[in-house]
Amino acid sequence: MSYTHPPGLPIVDAMTPAVLVLAGPVTRDEVTELGDEVRALLRTTGAGVVVCDVAGLGPPGLGTVDLLARLQLAARRAGGRIRLRDPDPALHALLDLVGIRFEVEGQAEQGEPALGVEEEVEPGEPAV
Repeated sequence: MSYTHPPGLPIVDAMTPAVLVLAGPVTRDEVTELGDEVRALLRTTGAGVVVCDVAGLGPPGLGTVDLLARLQLAARRAGGRIRLRDPDPALHALLDLVGIRFEVEGQAEQGEPALGVEEEVEPGEPAV
């Protein structure tokens, strides 16, 4: 039994970014491969974001920070960015300590109010 691809571009939901699951300690040799994978995901999906699930990376260290910085650089060079999913609070603190900011799933984007927060309205106007 064989399957042929339909003609034209694949249908991609631009609202659903590609997900890259990072598991276990990543060796230095794997960093280049993961960067290539991020670029390929950005190119094939057409989305501007690759979500990196970092829950399985284990205890954070400077190797993890280096990996994430290199993945972000690869994504930026390809015209996109990465977003972290399920980062350990210690990883989040370490990234803040070294001065590297990442977008994290579930956080309000810059300039947007957090979910569930109502904006102040003038007296007499209905709440939004």
